[in-house]
Amino acid sequence: MSLPLVPRHEEPAGDAAFVVSLDRYNGPLDLLLGLIRQEEIDIWDIPIARIADQFLAAISTLGLNEAAEYMEMAARLLRIKAQMLLPRRGDDEPWEDPRHELVKRLLEYQQIREVVDWLSRAARRRAERFGRGWLPPAPDVPLPPPVFALDELVQALERVLQLMVDPVLYRIAPRPLDVEGAQLRLVEWLAQRERFLFSDHLGPGAGVIEILSSLVALLELARRGACTVTQPTAFAPVMIERGTTHQAA
Repeated sequence: MSLPLVPRHEEPAGDAAFVVSLDRYNGPLDLLLGLIRQEEIDIWDIPIARIADQFLAAISTLGLNEAAEYMEMAARLLRIKAQMLLPRRGDDEPWEDPRHELVKRLLEYQQIREVVDWLSRAARRRAERFGRGWLPPAPDVPLPPPVFALDELVQALERVLQLMVDPVLYRIAPRPLDVEGAQLRLVEWLAQRERFLFSDHLGPGAGVIEILSSLVALLELARRGACTVTQPTAFAPVMIERGTTHQAA
């Protein structure tokens, strides 16, 4: 067994208790659990004689002979060792293992130590992800409006235009609608037919200007009463019929 740790003894002034600080073990249960793990011993079948001798040697090596809690654990181990050496009774009373209470305390300490280690690792992970401390928000100070000269704005616009790759400029040329011609054609259709579809009047090769011109002309004729326009449902064919004004004429 090798325990290459040297304790740091702190002797406070006055009547304060003796304080022992170790870099690895935190109390006698931690030291005892470390010895069990080092020797790879089953915690439910602890060889008390061997582990007690190793515990006494460890506290002697580490200079813990004056620490009360370590001495109390050493005395407990020696008492359990003596109980294990005593002959068992021959009666029918069940034999109670004197190691049971020690194993229970070791298991409880092991669970607490695992939780503490997990919390320590979680705290280290949080410290790596988020910065500690609190930064106050920046003051809400209104920024002054920027001041630019006209020449600077023109130069900035020229630089932006130079960065544009193959700018495409479109020129929109207005095309007037032929509403009067569309009205004449609709009047001719109304004179020849009592009813017809608006799509039949336009024909398959009608352009955008022709469709818009015919639509405006149709609405104007319907306003005058020369025809009636009906559409049963949305997106259904538009039916045009002669109106009362056209029949009278």
